[in-house]
Amino acid sequence: MEESKTDTLRVMIVDDERGMRSGVQRVLRDFAIRVADVSADVHFEFEEADSGAAALARIAARQPHILLLDQRLPDTTGTELLERLELTEDSDLLVIMVTAYASIETALAAAKCGAYDFLAKPFTPDELKSTVRKAASRIILQRQARALAEEKRQVRFQFTSVLAHELKSPLAAIDGYLRILKDETLGRDIGAYRKAIDRSLIRLDGMRKLIFDLLDMTRIESGQKARKLESLDVREVAADVVETVALSAEERGVGIRIDAPAPVPMVADRGEIQIVLSNLISNAVKYNRDHGSVDVALRRDAETVSIRVADTGIGMTAAEASTLFQDFVRIRNAKTRRILGSGLGLSTTRKIAALYGGDVTVSSTPEVGSIFTATLRAETEAAGDDALEPTTTAASA
Repeated sequence: MEESKTDTLRVMIVDDERGMRSGVQRVLRDFAIRVADVSADVHFEFEEADSGAAALARIAARQPHILLLDQRLPDTTGTELLERLELTEDSDLLVIMVTAYASIETALAAAKCGAYDFLAKPFTPDELKSTVRKAASRIILQRQARALAEEKRQVRFQFTSVLAHELKSPLAAIDGYLRILKDETLGRDIGAYRKAIDRSLIRLDGMRKLIFDLLDMTRIESGQKARKLESLDVREVAADVVETVALSAEERGVGIRIDAPAPVPMVADRGEIQIVLSNLISNAVKYNRDHGSVDVALRRDAETVSIRVADTGIGMTAAEASTLFQDFVRIRNAKTRRILGSGLGLSTTRKIAALYGGDVTVSSTPEVGSIFTATLRAETEAAGDDALEPTTTAASA
């Protein structure tokens, strides 16, 4: 259950009639509202002013949240005072005009000067409460919108900073290699430049993967990724993924074995399952030791599909493993220094698992290896009006 927040809003009553000021406070003193949208309980505190000059002085010293402003004051009018306040649409102060001489002209003039609402005398306690409730809800929701906007700006700033950092290093490396080629630093023998060319291509592959991982992540988080749910055999998808990483595994003598004694049927988006398997298996190869092994165990029970990828790699500490599923997080130490990656693969994998009502976990021991386990709901219904109906494909025996 979400914890409720408590807010206190300051209400200033500007009226030259003492009875009106005390009457408003009497009605609102024990009045409280709940803004359900943000789980906020709102109470009120009060101060008074009997003239325009007194109101302006008090507002300058400590601005209230809600101003109950009488139109006829001894030294000015409510609309004239409003003009001096120079309120804007996103002002932190909401003004409710109060007058015994209600007219369309007065309401329009007040609205033009920035008044939020209009209350005609004589009004009932219920009318007063309703008007204040509406203003208070607007203030609380406006605060929440600003907080979310600020949070969004901070997230965007952090995201941009991390992305720039991740691109800076490979771009600098490629720039250095290109300058070696341009300046013919190593002489005229083209063979001498092969390493620079190969390293540049590796760096370009790393940036390409970063871009693809970033696109996958943003499409999934935004809900804009088109999903085609179909019946598939996870064994077939795993075999395709293993084929794509086979060359890099063979170069280091890493053996990959798929353990799936029976078909592993599920209803899923093939591309999403490919991303899960690709991230887990490619990491198991990258972070393995030469001549190590990767075991991919696939199982299906009544409700879930389990994907378990175990490697004999460098492993990691519990502290390192605890941060592994965050965006742009990569384990950085002497053993991983030369291993390229986007830092998005595992966070994207966990986001996909969440779409299937599941999760991804890891257990790891330094110098022994790691075991990643993804547990997914086997039967997934299309979400939303735009999702496609499941189609059937033949599952291999």
